[in-house]
Amino acid sequence: MSIELNELLPDELLERFRARARGYDERNEFFHEDLAELKEQGYLRMFASTDDGGLGFGLERAAAAQRRLATAAPATALAVNMHLVWTGVAHLLAARGDDSLHYVLTEAVAGEVFAFGNSEAGNDSVLFDSNTVAEPQDDGGYSFTGTKIFTSLSPAWTRLGIFGKDSTGGQEKLVHAFITRDTPGYTIKDDWNTLGMRASQSNTTVLDGVVAPAGRVFRKLPVGPNADPLIFAIFACFETLLAAVYTGLGERALDLGVATVHRRMSKKSGRSYAQDPDIRWRIADAALAMDGLYPQLESLARDVDNLVDHGGQWFPKMVGLKVRATETARTVVDLIIRVSGGGTYFAGNELGRLYRDVLAGMFHPSDDESAHSMIANAWLGPIQE
Repeated sequence: MSIELNELLPDELLERFRARARGYDERNEFFHEDLAELKEQGYLRMFASTDDGGLGFGLERAAAAQRRLATAAPATALAVNMHLVWTGVAHLLAARGDDSLHYVLTEAVAGEVFAFGNSEAGNDSVLFDSNTVAEPQDDGGYSFTGTKIFTSLSPAWTRLGIFGKDSTGGQEKLVHAFITRDTPGYTIKDDWNTLGMRASQSNTTVLDGVVAPAGRVFRKLPVGPNADPLIFAIFACFETLLAAVYTGLGERALDLGVATVHRRMSKKSGRSYAQDPDIRWRIADAALAMDGLYPQLESLARDVDNLVDHGGQWFPKMVGLKVRATETARTVVDLIIRVSGGGTYFAGNELGRLYRDVLAGMFHPSDDESAHSMIANAWLGPIQE
């Protein structure tokens, strides 16, 4: 039997998350209690099939769940995204006839927590090149040496997906693998002290010859863009689920704004600010912006689930969704701050926290510049040399 979102994330659970979010942010603390409750709900096994003990979600339902979670605790949702991206990748590959990462789903059902160790400072090629050195071992495994940034779920992951470049043998290859928490050869820095999204605890991870065994090396790809289904699956899950988190954040800001302007009273008119034409205009602007996001998020995730063929437009559509969601959410939060009064400027105010959290959206790949470049290339062709 299919579980409904209000059963997976009931209102009372979201209220507990919302109540804890302020403390996590103030203390710069990981969301241990939230994660424990999400595990208990079966949230981390949503992409596994019901036959494997999961919830049998596709990307559309997972995005809806992340949007709902983000209305209560954006940093919790953002960090959980990283686990859901890997399990979502395994699910998308299986739906396309590739069971090479089925163990990711079965291990998620068993309670393992997956995280992303791909991002590198200064690597604007993202998945198409790496500064990390991958050295082949005699038994088919690889050792990895490099520094990964923004490793969300740092205090809790038990499986970390990493990649690096193997330059041996005359042809460079990008090697993707998983390591486990008990594998020696890595260090997690205590360096996550940020403006927002603090509960995600996305610390820097230093790989110093950490070895992934042959059985956990799951892809060797050429440097540069390529059509491997893994790349499609990572982009589809990463960009869609990111968009879902920021859509939920914007949705919460709008709800808070509506409640606030009804509550605030004008001394001059004796009426609530909900009757002020200028305030009404800003609320309407925010609602108009959000109304454009919901169907785009839902339809793109549904197309992924239904194996729709968008050809060369797939990647522009995915990065376009991510940019629109993060930028729209930032605009909406700004509009709502403007109608909600000076109280939002005080530490501990939820809107003030959302104002800081939403800024993180501009740093996630794909950024505004690379997204526009990709979309321009899809419509106009590459720039001629």
